[in-house]
Amino acid sequence: MTGVWAILYREAHIYMRRWTKHAAAYAMSPFLFLLVFGWGVGRHVEMEGMTYLQFMLPGLATMSAMTQSYGMATEINIARFYWRIFEEFQMAPVSAWEIVLGEVLYGMVRGTLAAMVVYLMGGFFGTWVLPGPLAITFYLLHAFTFASAAVVAAMIVKSHADQGHINTFFIVPMSFLCGTFFPLERLPVWAEYAARALPLTHSNLAIRAALFGGAIPWGSVLALAAFGAVFFTLGIYLVRRAGV
Repeated sequence: MTGVWAILYREAHIYMRRWTKHAAAYAMSPFLFLLVFGWGVGRHVEMEGMTYLQFMLPGLATMSAMTQSYGMATEINIARFYWRIFEEFQMAPVSAWEIVLGEVLYGMVRGTLAAMVVYLMGGFFGTWVLPGPLAITFYLLHAFTFASAAVVAAMIVKSHADQGHINTFFIVPMSFLCGTFFPLERLPVWAEYAARALPLTHSNLAIRAALFGGAIPWGSVLALAAFGAVFFTLGIYLVRRAGV
């Protein structure tokens, strides 16, 4: 575990040197969504027995956590292609799983903090939603899944520019199709089935149920855990293969 903490310490040290920039980035997009869709459009709209702001806030926090956890892939790419630091990780007496776990824990911190910022901003807009222990557990699983996906994506791409293509075809569609801004049932049938095959959908379903006292969709929790396990295992394999 020494290698895990060493990698996490390095990433946290760099993060703390520019934490104000990270905090501003966490806040900007959610603020615009809350202002335009939540305040400007949804003040007088109810959805699933709650105000639209209440419905949207967990989805927005989940989307923000996804974006920031997965956004770690860009930093890994910079470390690989420009600074060559990732090669030093691989040459050090640190196993592949320690490298992946250290990076994933860092991604989880980023994602969890991003979600916290969204809930704090919800209070600014007059909507207090306080996640309980179960919802926090689901958020950690959610951040683990997308941080693991970030490692996979970072190890697959051949150049820093290729990362944008994965974002376009993987992250952006999930942001709008997976129940973030409206229930899945309002999608066309084919789009609903496609959305249910994506991990963000299961995060939204599980977290909303935990927040608002609904029946926990344990199938979605298991699906999210399966996505996380597959991404994490694949990340270890790709890091090990890259070091050969």
